[in-house]
Amino acid sequence: MRGRWSLAIVGVVLILLGGVLAHFTQTAGGIRIEDVRFKGAKGNTMSALLYVPPNATPQIPAPGILAVHGYINSRETQDGFAIEFARHGYVVLALDQTGHGYSDPPAFANGFGGPDGLAYLRSLEIVDKNNIGLEGHSMGGWTVLTAATAMPNDYKSIVLEGSSTGKPFAAEGTPNWPRNMALVFAQYEEFPVLMWGIEKARDVTASPKLWAVFGTQGPVEPGKLYGDIAEGTARVLYTPAITHPAEHISRQAIGYSLDWFARTLQGGTPRPASDQIWFRKEIGTGIALIGFVALLIGAFDALLEAPMYSRLRLPEIADGTMPEHAATTGRRWTAAFILSAFIPALTYYPAFALGGTFLKPSAVLPQGITNQILAWAVINGLITLGLMRFAPKRASRAGIVLPSAVIAIATVAIGYAALWLSDLAFKIDFRFWIVAVKLMSAKQFLIFLIYLAPFTAFFVVALHVLHRNFSTMAAPRGALYLTNILALTLGFIVLVGGQYLILWLTGALFNPLPDPGFVPLSTIVAIQFIPLLAICAVIATFTWRRTGSSLPGALICGLFVTWYVVAGTATQTAF
Repeated sequence: MRGRWSLAIVGVVLILLGGVLAHFTQTAGGIRIEDVRFKGAKGNTMSALLYVPPNATPQIPAPGILAVHGYINSRETQDGFAIEFARHGYVVLALDQTGHGYSDPPAFANGFGGPDGLAYLRSLEIVDKNNIGLEGHSMGGWTVLTAATAMPNDYKSIVLEGSSTGKPFAAEGTPNWPRNMALVFAQYEEFPVLMWGIEKARDVTASPKLWAVFGTQGPVEPGKLYGDIAEGTARVLYTPAITHPAEHISRQAIGYSLDWFARTLQGGTPRPASDQIWFRKEIGTGIALIGFVALLIGAFDALLEAPMYSRLRLPEIADGTMPEHAATTGRRWTAAFILSAFIPALTYYPAFALGGTFLKPSAVLPQGITNQILAWAVINGLITLGLMRFAPKRASRAGIVLPSAVIAIATVAIGYAALWLSDLAFKIDFRFWIVAVKLMSAKQFLIFLIYLAPFTAFFVVALHVLHRNFSTMAAPRGALYLTNILALTLGFIVLVGGQYLILWLTGALFNPLPDPGFVPLSTIVAIQFIPLLAICAVIATFTWRRTGSSLPGALICGLFVTWYVVAGTATQTAF
């Protein structure tokens, strides 16, 4: 038993080490972080993290910044910005948009929550109401622009990260509105058409829509100050050589924001914009994420020793109670690998388009992106069922369904408890960049129950065929893990890598559809498929080697992925 718990202990140690590093990074210099809930103007509950620097007191209020994430993200996504803003002496309200994180649904309602967030920030006695900045990434930019529209005299400057004024969700920009605006628009932005009406992001300087905001009749010069800060008409454009999601973890993007607020707000703590420590938190929560995966498989390994799971333990092949596993070989192996790796990627865009068209958010299926993932899972589950008869046969095992379900629930519950304790002790979730494992709200748990069955059914089918094709006890352990990881992820690695190679070479993603926002958003979502499916491959391979069955791993993956997706995306309908 002591040996069985060793991997779980490693996982706990990694979570603790990562949590401590993240905690001391985000609270450096005496910053205090509060998890706040407040009521919006329509009685809706809003959620945010409040970063309070030591210089902010009721006697000497500090400048404030409302910082908002983009679509299908959450308040923690902007923590690099929030940490550095707080280190520069600003009180920061990192808001969950409506329908995101722990703010009440539906998404897009009430100006995305922007006016409610600004009103709450201004209500704090530690905030200098004459020095408030707004910062938003992507849809978060539209969120802070709605706040600027609703409360035009209640902020002093604004930073848009990969966002825009005007249609589809903001008021049209002019040389006088919004007040003192900095725009960070990456050279490899995925949304140039949607944001600024141009085909390639690197041509943003030639956007007539941008000229209207800057008050020019020709190309805007990056880095040049236009207008007048004292008059509220200042404008500046920054164009770092990064992508839209990379703006979350860009020293350049964060530095530009720090520089702009230092120029347009008064009362902060002087500090060079290059003095940034936020990435230590990214490393810390990334270590904790790795620890979480280790804890899951370690907890499963330890639980398997309990008498109630005796039916699940790997039967002895040598004594004849279980036949040796067979796998595909030769050309059949190659064909099975190619089909396993590339069919999911080839069906990705069509499935997402079908899901977006026919599975609109409703009370039954309340999350739009989750519905698109569901369409992909159903289509690929059916394809895999059709191909199952070509996979080598495996002996069936009776009496393992119930213990498989129980051990899967217990395993994921242990992981969930670790996340809850980490949030309680360190005020963190488990994440790296846009890959994040978050606690579920009560409403999200009900949504989780809706999507659990179809997602789990997909993993039951997909992992069963995966193991029938590739997994044998005689295979070298490292080769088996690598084969299964690549069988699940290689297609998406090629899809995402190919798209970003095209973007780098041509300045635009390959988009066969008329909707300018569909392929860019779907491609960014596809990035997360790679680590998620890799994690599932590790869990599935580990549990199969311990049990000889694909079922326990499939149930764990169904529970984990459903939790991950539901907690991390937007809820479009009131629920």
